[in-house]
Order: sequence, then structure tokens, then C-alpha cells
Amino acid sequence: MSNSSNLSVESDGLTPEQRLEPPNTRLINAGIATIHDMETLRACVAYENANQNRTHILRRLEWKARELREDKE
Repeated sequence: MSNSSNLSVESDGLTPEQRLEPPNTRLINAGIATIHDMETLRACVAYENANQNRTHILRRLEWKARELREDKE
């Protein structure tokens, strides 16, 4: 059965799996770029940690978190 991070959907309708599992790096980058809130970001981090645990993707998610925090200030 899928975990709750798979079910978390932002207003644009993408799940963490859809954002982080496309066959193309450009699509993964676009999926990360279109994250606009920390809740969605946390769901993507949880998904990545539970499934692929790719350090380069986690690093991009970390950069996105910094960007969201800076935008909030």
C-alpha cells in the first residue's frame, strides 16, 4: 500500500512520485521548480528518502527549501 507522501498533492495536481520519477532529468528539475510550499517540499523529501534516496535530488530539494525560506522573508 502506498504511504501518505504518495497521496500528498499540491494544487497543480502532482504527487511527489510524479515530480521525482519522470524518465527525464529536465522533467525532474521542472517538478522541483514548481514546488511553491514547504508542505509539498517535505512530502517530496519524504518520498525521495523512502524510495530512491538519490543525493543529487535531495540536494536540489535542499536548494529549493532555501529558496522558499528566502522568499518568505
